[in-house]
Amino acid sequence: MTLSITLDDLENFQRLDVYLAAKIPNLSRTFIKNIFEQELISLDNGQEASLPKLKLNKMPPAGANIVIQIPPPIPVNALPENLPLEILYEDEHLLFINKAAGMVTHPAPGNYNGTLVNAVLHHCPDLSRIGDKIRPGIVHRLDKGTSGVMVVAKNQKCHEGLIMLFSKHDIERKYEAILTSDKLPPLAKLESTIGRHTTNRKKMAINVRNGKKAITHFRLLEKFKHFSFAEFTLETGRTHQIRLHASALMQAPILGDSIYGNSNLHLKKSPASVQKLLHDYPYPLLHAKILGLVHPITKEKLFFEVKHPSIFENVLEAFRHE
Repeated sequence: MTLSITLDDLENFQRLDVYLAAKIPNLSRTFIKNIFEQELISLDNGQEASLPKLKLNKMPPAGANIVIQIPPPIPVNALPENLPLEILYEDEHLLFINKAAGMVTHPAPGNYNGTLVNAVLHHCPDLSRIGDKIRPGIVHRLDKGTSGVMVVAKNQKCHEGLIMLFSKHDIERKYEAILTSDKLPPLAKLESTIGRHTTNRKKMAINVRNGKKAITHFRLLEKFKHFSFAEFTLETGRTHQIRLHASALMQAPILGDSIYGNSNLHLKKSPASVQKLLHDYPYPLLHAKILGLVHPITKEKLFFEVKHPSIFENVLEAFRHE
């Protein structure tokens, strides 16, 4: 649904979100703020108004139009769907899954179905009673484009135990990535704080106000012309941590990462064989290889290692035979 609002009576308002709340009384201030954060509001000239605190005196004069994309309502509950699910291990308390690249972890604006949660709910109907109704059983997530190992709780006690393990960082997590630089050290400890980007709500940023401590350990595995194959071990687990640390602290964005790097530019520097492989592949080459933890209920040590997907291996082989 799209709304078009013509600006008038601007002299009585200082902020665009306040103005819109007055003009559209059936939309709450919280809902309007979310619209800004999702970048669903623009001016008729295409200029984005990306912050709730944007002042109206910086906007076009009266008579200009504001265009608002109203997102569909968020479902009250995630719904089960019969989707492919690669289960690595399962007992009565939890399950480990190898998530495919391209699958969203849980329902969110723009992705209310086809997610990992929808698939797990079909496999475990009782999961709907665990934790958040839109994210039942979920204690961590992988980005849509990231493949690899995840753990999901099947009951409340295990859910609480897993949350405690993740909050204390008592988890072993290793990732593999192909980076867009061949000038990297053998080992590195990457440290910063990470918080939401001040102007682009889809991104995270380092060393921002109220950011949380983030530590990543880097190990170089292979070096190619202009590119490298590397392993990352998470000491903390912030949103986009590896992608951001690779880009901001190592100046080596992950190949295919259009959020934290120039994916098209980097792809053009790769061999023709790699360009052909990744021509229609829209995701960063990042894979969650290892997840290890102590079972919250049985206290058994669990460790799962999953080989990166075929597209990842094919790109590596193309670099090796350059």
